[in-house]
Amino acid sequence: MSTPDPVPASDNASDGAVSGQPTEVRVRRAPKLGIFLLLGALFGVLGTLVLTSLFPVDPRIGFGATFGYLLLFGVPIGVVLAAVVGLVIDGISRRRARTVLAERDVSSAPDEPIQD
Repeated sequence: MSTPDPVPASDNASDGAVSGQPTEVRVRRAPKLGIFLLLGALFGVLGTLVLTSLFPVDPRIGFGATFGYLLLFGVPIGVVLAAVVGLVIDGISRRRARTVLAERDVSSAPDEPIQD
């Protein structure tokens, strides 16, 4: 598989901004939704463990089988709830976004490494 040819720095500006000219950009702190989903799955497992422990276990089935079966419901519920929380926080961060002026600084790496 071949790698694509590098694009010259002058053609790299997709929005038409020229190096050194200020441009308005939006800056915000966005949550990482993957972390929310992972934590939701973890809380789903812990919640399922607590709920399974609160009720008496059927001796014919056993604790492990009951816990495993209820995990099929607990983990997706935890993931969905965490996703909703993450999306709400993302919406709040979009409203708190600030518009600032930024300058594009295009620099290129030297063709050959400098040797001492």
